[in-house]
Amino acid sequence: MPHRVRTVAPDGGWGWMVVLAGFVQTALVFGVIRSFGVFFVEFVEYFRAPSSTVSWIVSLAVAVLQFASPVGSALSTCYGARPVVMVGGFLSGLGLLLASFSVHLTHLYLSIGLLAGFGWALVFTPSAATVSRYFKKRRTLAMGLAVSGAGISSLAFSPLFQYLVDSYGWRGALGLVAALSLNLVASGALLRPLALEGDPGPEGQAVASKWPTTLATLFSLELLSHRPFMRYVLAFVLVDAGYFVPYAHLVAHAREVGCDEYQAALTMSVAAVADMCGRIFAGWLADSGLQGRLLHHLTLWAILTGASIALLPLGQSYASLVALGLCYGFFAGALVPLQFTSLVEIVGSGRMLGAIGLMHMLESVGALLGTPLSGWLRDLTGTYTVSFITAGAFLLASSLVLATLPDYFSCSRLSEAEGGNEASGP
Repeated sequence: MPHRVRTVAPDGGWGWMVVLAGFVQTALVFGVIRSFGVFFVEFVEYFRAPSSTVSWIVSLAVAVLQFASPVGSALSTCYGARPVVMVGGFLSGLGLLLASFSVHLTHLYLSIGLLAGFGWALVFTPSAATVSRYFKKRRTLAMGLAVSGAGISSLAFSPLFQYLVDSYGWRGALGLVAALSLNLVASGALLRPLALEGDPGPEGQAVASKWPTTLATLFSLELLSHRPFMRYVLAFVLVDAGYFVPYAHLVAHAREVGCDEYQAALTMSVAAVADMCGRIFAGWLADSGLQGRLLHHLTLWAILTGASIALLPLGQSYASLVALGLCYGFFAGALVPLQFTSLVEIVGSGRMLGAIGLMHMLESVGALLGTPLSGWLRDLTGTYTVSFITAGAFLLASSLVLATLPDYFSCSRLSEAEGGNEASGP
């Protein structure tokens, strides 16, 4: 049955249910990833492996999540976001369940890194693109609310995972986390399709003369020749090289400076509360009409996030770690919704689904290398000081790349039509 074609995004209505679905999905994807530091400590002890080796579990999962994002985009273009997200939720739960039976680190690489990571890729990209389609005037706020699920879930998951590990061991805890992740299937059912004027018809894709042309269209490969888009992607390769380091190693750093396991877990929970507030605040601020482009907001939060990560080694007590964690969480959270809504200024709203998927695939290089590099520096130096400083430097470098984008120093915002026209340029 064909869906009624709308001339403009509804900016509300069922869109708020889509935001709720996005909230649950970011909670059960990035909330789990962020809280994995609890399992990191257990894996190092159980498998008697160095930090750099164990770090590959989370790093591989995040890299697969991002690298496989174009697959999620392409499948959503063909079949719609709803079935793709539901399948992704099932695969992520299955991967975590299989991980609970692991007897070697390789099993964790395959189950969490590859299978769960691929499932998460099928969940996040279609969800983020669907939220963007349902909103226009309040897009950044809606995106901020949707992605704030990662913050509030991290508040609950870090101490919850520690309790589950203490009560059932890491194997039993992973099994319960797998069951929790299956709620992604139910949330995916809320992603009702939305047809807008100007959308390409499915028949236009089906009758493509050659299959390479069809694949190039599905995966938005034409954006690879779009220089502003590629510079934007380079900026987020640098962001990802440092952004996830505290989620993997802040708990371990807190344990090293004398915090017990619950204080260490609560440090991440405090950062998670600030993260949630930062995402909502950044969305409200960007939609408030404050002078300046969304790229300017994005650059500001990237600089503040990088500085806060570089200062984390100053936390040598529980109180100081909580204070630094609050700053880091707020700034890092504020960065997230701007990544997606600023992309509209680069490629236009019509290419958002393909652009998000392609961007995630290319920026996976940073996520793949950043956390293992941090673990290697920890093994080399004996502390996390150099690891955090290096991670912060990556984000500061990303702000310099953002400043090279076209018309960066113009204070007027591009309309979606202008962004789309710019996207077709050199």
